[in-house]
Amino acid sequence: MLEAVNISKEFPGVKALRQVNLKFYPGKVNAVLGENGAGKSTLLKILTGVYTQYDGEIILKNEGVRFRNVKEAQNAGIAIIHQELNLIPELSITENLFLGRELLTSVGFLDEKKMDEKARELLEKLQLDAAPRSLVKQLKVGEQQLVEIAKALLVNAEIIMMDEPTSAITDKEIDNLHRIVRGLKEEGKTIVYISHKMNELFRIADYYTVMRDGCSVAEGEMSQTTEQELIEQMVGRQVLISKKEAGSTSEETVLKIKNLNLRHPSVKHRKLLTDISLELKKGEILGIFGLMGAGRTELLETIFGMNPSSSEGSVEINGKEKHLKTPKEAIRSGLAFLTEDRKNEGLVLGMDITSNISLNASPGNDFINPSKEKSLARAYIQQLGIKTPSENQYCKNLSGGNQQKVILSKWLAIHPEILMLDEPTRGIDINAKNEIYELVKKLAADQMSILLVSSEIPEILTLSDRILVMAEGQIKASFSASEATEDKLLKAALPH
Repeated sequence: MLEAVNISKEFPGVKALRQVNLKFYPGKVNAVLGENGAGKSTLLKILTGVYTQYDGEIILKNEGVRFRNVKEAQNAGIAIIHQELNLIPELSITENLFLGRELLTSVGFLDEKKMDEKARELLEKLQLDAAPRSLVKQLKVGEQQLVEIAKALLVNAEIIMMDEPTSAITDKEIDNLHRIVRGLKEEGKTIVYISHKMNELFRIADYYTVMRDGCSVAEGEMSQTTEQELIEQMVGRQVLISKKEAGSTSEETVLKIKNLNLRHPSVKHRKLLTDISLELKKGEILGIFGLMGAGRTELLETIFGMNPSSSEGSVEINGKEKHLKTPKEAIRSGLAFLTEDRKNEGLVLGMDITSNISLNASPGNDFINPSKEKSLARAYIQQLGIKTPSENQYCKNLSGGNQQKVILSKWLAIHPEILMLDEPTRGIDINAKNEIYELVKKLAADQMSILLVSSEIPEILTLSDRILVMAEGQIKASFSASEATEDKLLKAALPH
């Protein structure tokens, strides 16, 4: 259906793609695998008309094409669902679906009735229980993803490209998405699917292409390969993820939370957190597992002083009670918080690596020292292995894994005593994930205390000394690393 022939693309100082060759087949889910920075997203942007300057050829249905813009690619039957969804929150589902392709009555007015009817048809097909006039901001992330698929179906796209479609949705929403993908496959649609989740690819994909360092290096039927083979093709060597060794953690308590409660911002008499109590030891990695909506992120935010007016309970750091009213106070007390949403909350994407790493480390009242900031950035680029041409590279141009390393550097630069990590490896590849695992284990060995929130059970089991399970804003169970199993964690996390 679609073929890339010797596609190359260069940015200033970076060769993103080097003579990439691959094929996407109709009626199949075509997986594209590779590390962050391998060139997957760049390739998709060329195939969908975002990037128009490149070498090589695109062949669509046996004919050479060169799209001058996104609209031309859409008219040719190609649609893309980006990892960061391209929806306007303040508009309704119907308005988002028909934006730029509105239906008009015979006298030139918007035909709202006809647009609502078509929107309703698509929502029913996708089994999305929402009214066409519902505002997109009222939908969950998984539901918003279905609206993006509805946009693709509205223009009758024959080729639907999905970039990390399950990075921020629940297992139930993933099952629903896969059901829809299988239905599209049966209709003969060509599905291009990018994901770092290997178990998911083996469930849904038919064919694979592996990219490494801007090149296509392998392809074949998913049924004829193994996870280990794919990982080795992606990184060019064997990657072994080792479980944290059971060490003798200190008995010294650095963080003690007692009876922490958090009121719901808009629903009276409802709590997001109820009577949370926990202790974190020096040098310990305390894993917090739970399904989406369990209150894990709200717990870290509240500890970090982000909800002072709606929370109550006691927070003790090194035996001293703290009343943290702002993140600034939390940082001064030795806390650091790597948030779940790296692009909106973790980085200033329009600034370079140096500026981002030194954001928290810059003194409040003194003049900025550019040479010290640059040397600080270079030190962390080397220490964490950040792949970049220089410390002057804008963060928006880095891969997801390298962006995550910049955020970690920003927090490590202030030498915190307690590091809180919220989904630290979301949306990054297996090799970058393993590098972050090794870094987290080393930090704990150096006596830093770590609160780790993750929805990935293998990640929690790999890194944690002790695991708490949350559901419905409460701690439901506690396990040592030796007694925790995937089955036990899942059972404890299910709401009653």
